[in-house]
Amino acid sequence: MSGDDPNMSRPLIRQLDEAAINRIAAGEVVERPASAVKELVENALDAGARRVLIEVAHGGKSLIRVTDDGCGMGPEDLPLALARHATSKIDGSDLLNIQSFGFRGEALPSLGAVGRLKITSRTAGLAAHEIAVEGGVMDGLRPAALSRGTIVELRDLFYATPARLKFLRSDRAEMQAITDVVRRLAMAQPGVGFTLRDMTDEGRVVLRADAESGDMFDALAGRLGGLLGREFIDNALRIDAKRDGLGLRGYASLPTASRGASVAQFLFVNGRPVRDKLLYGALRAGYMDVLARDRHPAAALFLDCPPERVDVNVHPAKAEVRFRDPDLVRGLIVSALRHALAGAGPQSATTMRDGMLAAFRPETGAPPRVYQMDRPSQTSLSRARDWQAPHLAEAPAPWIPTARIDDAPPPPEVMTRPLGAARAQVHENYIIAQTETGVVIVDAHAAHERLVYERLKRQMEATGVARQALLIPEIVTLGDGAARLLAHADDLATLGLMIEPFGPGTIAVRETPALLGTGAVEPLVRDILDQIVDLDRSEALRARLDAVLSRMACHGSVRTGRRMTADEMNALLREMEATPRSGQCNHGRPTFVALELSDIEKLFGRT
Repeated sequence: MSGDDPNMSRPLIRQLDEAAINRIAAGEVVERPASAVKELVENALDAGARRVLIEVAHGGKSLIRVTDDGCGMGPEDLPLALARHATSKIDGSDLLNIQSFGFRGEALPSLGAVGRLKITSRTAGLAAHEIAVEGGVMDGLRPAALSRGTIVELRDLFYATPARLKFLRSDRAEMQAITDVVRRLAMAQPGVGFTLRDMTDEGRVVLRADAESGDMFDALAGRLGGLLGREFIDNALRIDAKRDGLGLRGYASLPTASRGASVAQFLFVNGRPVRDKLLYGALRAGYMDVLARDRHPAAALFLDCPPERVDVNVHPAKAEVRFRDPDLVRGLIVSALRHALAGAGPQSATTMRDGMLAAFRPETGAPPRVYQMDRPSQTSLSRARDWQAPHLAEAPAPWIPTARIDDAPPPPEVMTRPLGAARAQVHENYIIAQTETGVVIVDAHAAHERLVYERLKRQMEATGVARQALLIPEIVTLGDGAARLLAHADDLATLGLMIEPFGPGTIAVRETPALLGTGAVEPLVRDILDQIVDLDRSEALRARLDAVLSRMACHGSVRTGRRMTADEMNALLREMEATPRSGQCNHGRPTFVALELSDIEKLFGRT
């Protein structure tokens, strides 16, 4: 029996050969063609390139070619570039002060281990040379023709590991992943020109982003507008905040320009695209009480952090980071977003206006006729009204409209206000206001609901959260999670939830927020713990308190069907202008839509 001889079942330890080592390492760095594109483009950016051309065929499976105008490499550098753990980015003395995209020296050797790789490069003052490696086997150095920069050509990716090919998706899906990678890199580098071509389709340009000029925000706005659409910039708030050596810049969408999914959220740390739970959680927290649960903001945010305060070496693909002070990072993002939203004043997304105009346009195949008309003067309008008045009076009119508030024009100082002067109320809810340049339609119930909600929040912050003591403390067994929850006991106490230890793995809940009533305590505690485990903090209790205040505001606001006086309507408009986040209700819906007079005239074919 094998049990009599232990040597028969004992596994043997052996040294893997260099080719196997490289292929295993390549599997960690190069997951799919998009990973190879990312590594090669980042090398070009580290070389100081101002123009980068990416050419791919069959979704990157048969060809990936990256051409740049960077500093290039000399003939003595090319063999080293293909050696493992050889890099020009760091000297190995300080692994925390990493200021480049690459630093491990693994990308090129990994690509050469699983594909057919050729590098052609020229640096200033030296002739161009090329070197090739195929399946980990390097060819000799050869002279080449190249004016400047570097060309890296990768063919037949994963030919040396054919099993990996079976796990790749269709050419179209891989091409989409490559496009997403190039788009993210282009966002972080507005001063660099990027071109992505699909050589499968006769060199079709898939993405083109010319280098932007101007100051930081102008260049960033131009680049984001080109990649994400001008609509994003028109409906976004500028974010610019600093705290304790950290900086945050970028653009975040208005709450009324939210999306149904989180696909339009782009986060960067020191110019590096990342997908980090902490950052996404902070972005969500910044919009916590202005968006419905199933809506997501669009954002492109760039965090600048001293290299020694962030670890980018926690993931092989460098897609995740770890911060030395995560609370500081989260606090900066949340406060910057909330400050921008609060200071934006009443704003309505252009998407709401465009949707409204589209609903009004007649569905005809032929373009509308355009009538050239001069706008009449006030004198002409007055004479026309005087001339028409007797005829109107003589006409049988069993019902007289009463929507108009006042025939007299509103004061000029009121017309200059963002929401103008109230002129009418229709359907016992919607306020029609006139501004200098157009018309504003306000949902009175939604607007007043937001105003009452913000008032209740201010009152709660001023007086604190009222608590109610439980007659019998609620005992909740959480196992290992009890210690993590108790570590946040002070923060929970400020929100009215008093907890204390009650034996191993168990807590006792003695007081709960009075606003929550007599609801079940254990589900609330477990929701809070789940968020702490996931994000190292919880917003569940705050969200529930805000939900209660929101319901109170909904019941205490102006009801649909109530006729409002002119003074009431104008008072509502003035309070909206003075209240932060009044552009959307508690559920994320818009409270008003602004229409420019030029847009209205286009509906009627006037110029």
